[in-house]
Amino acid sequence: MTDSTALHAATLSLDTHVDIPWPSPPDPRGETTRCVDYPKMVAGGLNAVVFAAYLPQGPRTPQSHEEAATRAEAMLRSIRASAAGAGRRICSRAADVEAAFEAGDTAVLLAVENGYGLGEDLSRLALWRGLGVCYLTLTHNGHNLLSDSAIPLAALGDAPALHGGLSEFGRAAIAEMNALGILVDVSHVAKSGMMQAVELSRSPVVATHTCCRALRDHPRNLDDDQLDALRASGGLVQITAVPAFLRNADPDGRFRAKVSDIIDHVDYAVKRIGITHVGLSSDFDGGGGVEGWRSAAESASLTAELARRGYSAEEIGLLWSGNFLRLMRKAEAVAAGG
Repeated sequence: MTDSTALHAATLSLDTHVDIPWPSPPDPRGETTRCVDYPKMVAGGLNAVVFAAYLPQGPRTPQSHEEAATRAEAMLRSIRASAAGAGRRICSRAADVEAAFEAGDTAVLLAVENGYGLGEDLSRLALWRGLGVCYLTLTHNGHNLLSDSAIPLAALGDAPALHGGLSEFGRAAIAEMNALGILVDVSHVAKSGMMQAVELSRSPVVATHTCCRALRDHPRNLDDDQLDALRASGGLVQITAVPAFLRNADPDGRFRAKVSDIIDHVDYAVKRIGITHVGLSSDFDGGGGVEGWRSAAESASLTAELARRGYSAEEIGLLWSGNFLRLMRKAEAVAAGG
């Protein structure tokens, strides 16, 4: 066993953003074609995962909002059922994740990607929290009723901006998320909305799957002003494994990236805002995957590259899970009146 292998085995590793296929998710108890299933997690020493119920943006109409809400809740229940059926531990609080790791159990957390499913009904947030949701990504591609998106969708008739950042409904949603202990995820959110969310939220916000715009000029990445805002507010950027966020296209027009490219973005963010405000995610089964980290089975390769670059065991633990668990605890404390 190499030093980095032992280090990875001793580290609580948590991937904060993995999508699930829908409407027919394969059973993750056995080997599947997915990047993340339970056998691959075991093979790669990945201890915990946030499975996201992803909602593609559609028309902003009552019927479409209701359909999105129905889909979100069906996906959340499917994640819970498959985890329970496989004997995995469903976790909605930081202490639950740590207890699962100590017991040698796989921890499964839940999230919703795109507040589209709320429609205009804030009461759904309490339902989602009851189903175990630890964060809500405010938007996806395309503006919704909560916020402008970093990527407007012309096919939906989007102008460059709809609300000038957050809408009044979006502000109310953040207040309710704070009250419930749901983290505010600003991935996919326009810079205007992201900066407003940082100012408004009583608990630190997180970008669960993004990269650094200084290294790759992509509308989904965070620029230095945004990174600085996260540091000032105690927030967190989770560097993700999406080739188009990591590198410019090759001469043939394809996006290719390696584990070293991920850690280049980690290095940049750490130097810019500090180790306690940076983490890791994959966006597997939603577009993530680079050479050396094509699936959960190769998760140890990130630990090996971090160790090669001189990160300590404590720092690697912060990047893999410690920083995200800190934000979860803060959200829990805010919800409890702390």
